[in-house]
Amino acid sequence: MSTTVNILGIAGSLRRASYNRAALRAAQHLLPQDATLDIFDLDGIPGFNQDEEQYPPVKVTELKARVRAADAILFATPEYNYSMLGVQKNASDWASRSYGDSAWEGKPVALMGASPGMLGTARAQYQLRQVFVFLNMYPLNRPEVMIAQADKRFDAAGNLIEEQAKEFIRQLLQNLATWTRHLQKVQV
Repeated sequence: MSTTVNILGIAGSLRRASYNRAALRAAQHLLPQDATLDIFDLDGIPGFNQDEEQYPPVKVTELKARVRAADAILFATPEYNYSMLGVQKNASDWASRSYGDSAWEGKPVALMGASPGMLGTARAQYQLRQVFVFLNMYPLNRPEVMIAQADKRFDAAGNLIEEQAKEFIRQLLQNLATWTRHLQKVQV
């Protein structure tokens, strides 16, 4: 068992100036000393096509390898039309296929999200939690990090400027590291 918890961060947005990408970058500076956070970019993940699952695109192969190498996953999800974005669902589908070869199996996972709206991605996060059930992932329950009115919480350069949001992310990362170690002991 590693003493350092290696977390893979995935933003469910393709937008360059995404608040969720910015939240992941902020998280890299809020980690506990015994954790790392590497970010995987979903740009280039195609729509899921079962006809191609035996010979997936290179970006999908890279995603699966990075998920497998990580001790834990941190999703930063946007919310559009009361839902997660299609690229995020495609990534979850691709990395779970072919049947019996899911990279997500047994992974600890935490969620956070940022949105200009008032609910701060609550609905998208709850949808992802439903997906985690089938993927057999182990979600961290608290704290729930839902950064509402993100346009006021990040500066023009994409830096998180709200201290309360930073503290929630800091606690989320600490809890994810603790949760991951707990699950590693149970699974040994």
